[in-house]
Amino acid sequence: MTLAIGSLAPDFEAETTEGKIKLHDYIGNSWVVFFSHPKDFTPVCTTELGRMAHLKPEFDKRNTKLLGLSVDAVSNHAKWALDIEETQGVAPNYPMIGDTDFAVSKLYGMLPASASGDPSKRTPADNQTVRNIFIIGPDKLIKLIIAYPMSTGRNFDEVLRVLDSLQLTAKHKVATPADWKQGQDVIITAAVSNEEAQEKFPGFKTVKPYLRTTAQPRSD
Repeated sequence: MTLAIGSLAPDFEAETTEGKIKLHDYIGNSWVVFFSHPKDFTPVCTTELGRMAHLKPEFDKRNTKLLGLSVDAVSNHAKWALDIEETQGVAPNYPMIGDTDFAVSKLYGMLPASASGDPSKRTPADNQTVRNIFIIGPDKLIKLIIAYPMSTGRNFDEVLRVLDSLQLTAKHKVATPADWKQGQDVIITAAVSNEEAQEKFPGFKTVKPYLRTTAQPRSD
């Protein structure tokens, strides 16, 4: 299955470290960062799971839930959590899916339909394509997809930055420029006429007819 930005996030039921979930019910009226890992007890992923646990309060502020996945069993995740806490200073504080039948990984296009067998006998290289981040909105649509190689740890500060942009632009007719961060000027979209811009964004700046900037709108 090929997923793209704007696709409906495929719904599924799965066992997690916090009990069974149904994705769309889990999302509810929140945003979700769904991120996957090729195998438990792998070094780069150990650091990533710890980093996400440290950042969870920041995601909470943004009405965003976290959801992890590995093709190993939930019981394995619990053992791995002890190592994560020991080495990273905090254990995962969000649900981790045990995708032992590869159903979710296949549903989200991270493993081929032909993938099969005992997940405990698969190597990280067998599952190296299970290194994705999906941001899903309250409307259950996919807003962002990023795939990482096994050798490169994910930049979760960037995930927060993109999430801030997505939430801002969902409320206002603006876009965010390169390297934008919270509090910086934004771009008024082409869908807004100059007359409407004067009303909505008084004092906006016209750099070029197609490039108009304004202070970041208030979120309330």
